[in-house]
Order: sequence, then C-alpha cells, then structure tokens
Amino acid sequence: MRFGIFYEISVPRPWEDDIEHTVYHRCLEQVRVADEVGFHSVWAVEHHFLEEYSHCSAPELFLTACAMQTKQIRVGHGIVVCVPQFNHPIRAAERAAVLDILSDGRLEFGTGRSATWTELGGMDANPDETKETWDEYTRTIPQMWTNERYGYEGRAFRMPTRAVLPKPYQKPHPPMWVAVSSPGTETDAAERGMGSLGLTFGGFAEQEQKVNAYRRRIQDCEPVGAFVNENVATVNFLYCHPDNEVGVQTGSRLTGSFAYLAALLLPVREVHPTRSYPNPGLLAASRQQAAQNPGEGASAPEGVCIGNPDRLIEEIKKWEACGVDQINFLLNALETIPQEQVLDSLRLFGEEVMPHFRDDAAPAAAERELAGAAGSGD
Repeated sequence: MRFGIFYEISVPRPWEDDIEHTVYHRCLEQVRVADEVGFHSVWAVEHHFLEEYSHCSAPELFLTACAMQTKQIRVGHGIVVCVPQFNHPIRAAERAAVLDILSDGRLEFGTGRSATWTELGGMDANPDETKETWDEYTRTIPQMWTNERYGYEGRAFRMPTRAVLPKPYQKPHPPMWVAVSSPGTETDAAERGMGSLGLTFGGFAEQEQKVNAYRRRIQDCEPVGAFVNENVATVNFLYCHPDNEVGVQTGSRLTGSFAYLAALLLPVREVHPTRSYPNPGLLAASRQQAAQNPGEGASAPEGVCIGNPDRLIEEIKKWEACGVDQINFLLNALETIPQEQVLDSLRLFGEEVMPHFRDDAAPAAAERELAGAAGSGD
C-alpha cells in the first residue's frame, strides 16, 4: 500500500489579506512534511471557476514548486483536462515533459475531461464531445513523447509532423492514469492499460467490485502508451490524532466542509444530460452527505481515515484487502483545520501508521510495482 496527498486547494472567503498566497504556501509546507515522512506522491487537480472549492487552475506550476522543494515524493497531475478548449495536447505533452525533467523523473500523468457545467460551459466546451477528445489525447500524447517526430489528424486536433520537445526524463514516458469519478470509467482505464485514479468516496464493497472489474479487463488491454500501468488508487480524508475521539471530531469537520463545497457544484448531467456523463458520481455522494448535517456528531463513516493510529491502520487494511494499491488523502478544506494540526497529523501518520504497510505488500502488488518501474525508467 502506498500513500499520497491530494490537493483541490480550496480557499475560503473573504478573499483578502493575501489568503490565496497563504493557502498555497501552507500546501507547500504540507508537501515538504509529507516528503520527509515518506509519502509516495502528491497530486493536484485542474479546476477553473470553482469559487472556494478549488483555486488550482495551474497545477503544473504548483507541482513544479512541489518538486523543487522535495527529494523523493512523486508529483501527479490529478488530472490534466483533456479537452481542446482547456489544453492543447501538444502543450500538455510539452509541459509534462518539462515537469518530468525538473523533478528528475517523478511525474505521474493523470488524464480526464472535467465534470462540472461551470467549467465546461465557462470554456465553451461541448459535453457531448469530451469523452472522444479525451480518448484522442490519451493515444496521441504518448506518441509525442516517444517518437522523434509526430504528425496527426483527428477529431480533437491536427498537426503536421513536428518534433515535440523536450522528451520526458522517464523512459519511455511517465505512468499514465485516468480519473475515475463515474461508473464504468475504471473499465476505460483498464482497456487502455492506464492506472485507475479514483476520485469518489465509495465503501469497501463498491471499491472491491470496481477493482476486480479493472483487474480482469486490464489483462487483455491494448495500452495507449508504451507500457501498462496496472494500479488502483482511491481518494480519502486524513486526520490522525493520538486521541480517537478528537481525531474523529476534527476529521468530521474536514469531511463536512468538503461535502458542503462539493454540494454547491453543478454537474454536467443536471444541466446538459448526455450519455457521455451518465452519473454525477462524487457530487451526488457529497450532496447526500451534506444533507445529513455533516460534521455534527462524532461518528466516522466506513473506510474514512480519521481518528487515532489504531483506527486508521484497521481501515487501511480493509482498503488493502479490497485490492487498492494506493490511497490519496485530502488534508484540509476551507482551512477548517489549523495548519499546525494538519502537520502534526501528517507526522503522526508517518510515524505510527505507515510502518505497518511498508513491508506488507501483496506479491501481486509488488510485481506490478516492479513492472511499472521497469517500463517507466523510474
């Protein structure tokens, strides 16, 4: 089991007194501590126009800052929006390669297509076309990385034959992932030989079903890249405290704040119903949680990593039994938890929880890790 941290970079109102500057630098301090205690990776979203929920519109810059201030932790796009109105695929390939070079080969390249009407409508993108354009990006970007010159003519874009420069530091290229926030996307990831980057807060039974479907399908995949990245990651919340009751109470404020923010977002399916967006996924779950007065009372939902080290170890072992390879944690929302408490939580998790999983990986997971390293040059 590997552990990562995951950033939306939510910024509470009022936006004064340099609050955005403060929040960004608090995130960087958290990343430095996570690197010191042995976290595997840091991930950053790409969102636009989502007031308070996420002010992370240039993740490539944030991740570069993370790489420059750390030594071991990998830096992950969670995700690059693969829609022409957001990012041209050539520019996405170029920026990723530079980040991989600057980080000495620590890039994880997540892909996706956005899920809110605020963003797609704001960029004047057609929701009916995003799945097709995402598919083109996932197939063409690896070609830009691995071929000396490349040309293409398709639906999303076209380009005459050119040398797309520079090339990534990892050979043949960084591991590729797909954001999974609606049913069936884990199968899309498996069919293309890409990692499943889960972004929904499901229970153990739901996650195990998705993992099993992913494992079955990826055995017969046609990878879009030069190698198969067979990995399943899920997202969670983290607040670790010596006192379990305090940990659950404080962590519940974190989960409640996030649920409140997510409940305010407007998913594409509600505005522009289309087969391309069959389920609002994370947003539906968040709205349900928000309607149940989240944060009131001190009960930790199944699988949520809030509480003392013993409780977290118990919950993580359940995720491990489901076949999950990595858990990526949200550490804060709306600055609900004071910075020093967030840092103390990270340190306690590193000292008392992580050692229980470092040498306890299943053989299959170890084989996948070795195969990924051999393929990516990591």
